[in-house]
Amino acid sequence: MGRRTKADDGPGGLVIVDKPAGWTSHDVVGRVRRLARTRRVGHAGTLDPMATGVLVVGVEKTTRLLGHLALTRKTYEATIRLGQSTVTDDAEGEVTATADASNVSDDMVGGAIASFTGAIAQRPSAVSAIKVDGVRSYQRVRDGEEVELAARPVTVFGFQVHALRRTGTLLDVDVTVECSSGTYIRALARDLGAALGVGGHLTMLRRTAVGPYTLAAARPLAELTELVQAGGELPLVPLDAAARAAFPAREVSEQEAASVAHGGFLEPFGTAGEPVGVFGPDGRFLALYEDLPSGKKSKPVAVFA
Repeated sequence: MGRRTKADDGPGGLVIVDKPAGWTSHDVVGRVRRLARTRRVGHAGTLDPMATGVLVVGVEKTTRLLGHLALTRKTYEATIRLGQSTVTDDAEGEVTATADASNVSDDMVGGAIASFTGAIAQRPSAVSAIKVDGVRSYQRVRDGEEVELAARPVTVFGFQVHALRRTGTLLDVDVTVECSSGTYIRALARDLGAALGVGGHLTMLRRTAVGPYTLAAARPLAELTELVQAGGELPLVPLDAAARAAFPAREVSEQEAASVAHGGFLEPFGTAGEPVGVFGPDGRFLALYEDLPSGKKSKPVAVFA
């Protein structure tokens, strides 16, 4: 990609970043803005500063795809420490309680994890960006308030234990979690510890996949910075390829493509509400469409033509 200006509204693309620890997702967006020389940059799904791994960043027109990409499945590698609770439900917060986890058996851990697999109601961590009466929940906690957010439905498609390591009265559990958008892994750590009666928090989190984008495609931020500073260009997944990788694809005729460009309805795709990427005869990505509840027509969700 050439270096863009604020006035440039080209298609852009996706940058798949391997986020370093200690950086906020907003920090990464700021760096990519400088590297791409455009303000039009965003990300698909926040990672906490402690976390590392896949952060999907959109540049230029492709930022409009991010909200839809954020709804896809995500996969994480994590370590849960049983025997300690913290105010943030992760290692960045102050320890609020300790308990002896030395009697927690492997079978007990497996049994408890099974209860957090599938469709569950999860109460997000109080130290989160969720707003309560217009104020971020984390700010209310910092101001000394006790905050308990309402539970919300999420789906944990897979929750697999890889290893258990015991150190004194603490038990570290290495896991892989595949889940729906909106799932808090540190809340899973908190709730697993509560279910076992010893408390728990997250000590390591690495996101390995966001939809079709995995660590194999991710580039460390430092590497991207060095590349651009040496005169290279940001490696972008073009808009057309990004949409084709993330959504079911349907080709349309020239006549249908003209209708899509004006936001017209199409014949239903039979995908039961799942967004479909609509492509013209030349292979160019035109829009995301979704079947109406009636199933009689498909409506535009976002038009890119």
